[in-house]
Amino acid sequence: MVGLILRFLVSVAALGATILIVPGIHVDNLRGLALAAFVLGILNAIIRPVLLLLTLPINLLTLGLFTFVINAALMILTAHLVKVFHIDGVWPALLGAVVLAIVSGVLNWLVKDAREKSRD
Repeated sequence: MVGLILRFLVSVAALGATILIVPGIHVDNLRGLALAAFVLGILNAIIRPVLLLLTLPINLLTLGLFTFVINAALMILTAHLVKVFHIDGVWPALLGAVVLAIVSGVLNWLVKDAREKSRD
């Protein structure tokens, strides 16, 4: 349970950092940020694997770069579902997908590293 909450907080922090870095992505309040991170997490868990399977040929041709397009599409879908989360267009969504992947990866690595050190 603690791990799930920690992953959610990392997702919220990563999305918040992405909003601060990328112009064109906005959220109205902190509750909206948490809701957008939750919805994006649900979409990534349910819809993303199906999309990745359906777009496997183009993903192989682009050496995996098409995954960022899928992530951008899921961010736009999140913006349509969560009314306090706004994306101004496709380019901010695509840049946001790249930044979110980098920030999320770094934060997950830091949290994992901190958890491993606390076990020692």
